[in-house]
Amino acid sequence: MIPVPFDPEIAPVLDALAADPQPALSRETLPGMRHGAASVFPSAEAVIGGRPIDVEDRVIPGPAGAPDLEVTVLTPRGHDASRPALPVLYNIHGGGMIVGHRSWETGRLVQLVEELGVIAVNVEYRLAPENPYPAGVEDCYAGLVWLAEHAAELGADPDRIVVMGGSAGGGFSAAVALLARDRGGPALAGQLLLCPMIDNTNTTVSSHQYAGIGTWTRETNLLAWECVLGEELAFSDRAPAYAAPTRATDLSGLPHAYIEVGAAEPFRDEDVEYASRIWAVGGDAELHVWSGGFHGFDMYAPDSELTRAALAARFSWLRRVLGL
Repeated sequence: MIPVPFDPEIAPVLDALAADPQPALSRETLPGMRHGAASVFPSAEAVIGGRPIDVEDRVIPGPAGAPDLEVTVLTPRGHDASRPALPVLYNIHGGGMIVGHRSWETGRLVQLVEELGVIAVNVEYRLAPENPYPAGVEDCYAGLVWLAEHAAELGADPDRIVVMGGSAGGGFSAAVALLARDRGGPALAGQLLLCPMIDNTNTTVSSHQYAGIGTWTRETNLLAWECVLGEELAFSDRAPAYAAPTRATDLSGLPHAYIEVGAAEPFRDEDVEYASRIWAVGGDAELHVWSGGFHGFDMYAPDSELTRAALAARFSWLRRVLGL
């Protein structure tokens, strides 16, 4: 299938990546890809620099019978429980559920905390294939429950929590929203889903258009789902909805969704369909499909006009949903 072309301003980023090829992601190369993941990005303190933001790493309880979780809390400087409670963004990092570390997305969160004056909580979770479904999503849900229960301690408003993430983090965010609804868990103000990874079947047109090209290819996506769900369910429509939210039969009663995706990436069609299904049951969703955007374009091309437009739209939605 002929792929949608990449935006000409950001296409050179892909050329630069192709000029310095890395080993293909596979079960054999996963350990090497993960090694030092937390150290290849600057510390939170270094990213913050002179900005008026406080940072704290915490260890919190994981799901019943599972290891504890690590979270990083970013707070406007000087804010504490004695002041009016602030909205909070609960972030889940990307990486296909098989690689990644929360430090990858510190810059995104620092920008949001500085721009909007909110608190951000960035959670770490167990990765597949060593920890297949439901380990990752249960970790993420446990972190959300902890946040809601400890909101007053953090100076956060439990009625203004937005769960957010990109790629696998977007998929986990959608799944956590489903879990919160179905388990009577924390009431979410919104779900910010950035190019979310939500369909395990890989049957859409866009999932075929980006075989071997882009920052997240069809081949890598197939590997990721197999690691998470195992061979039997990896590409089956019988997969659990809390693993692949596209499998959910009921999308009613969910918090307001913001869904963003590039037009030139594998997840385009599944994300558009997810928004359409939310609308079909009378739900609230805002959908942005950015022309020429490849997967994660805002992270790879932060100074591009495309990224500036995307960030402006995200900030606008957050202000409206959180009453800022």
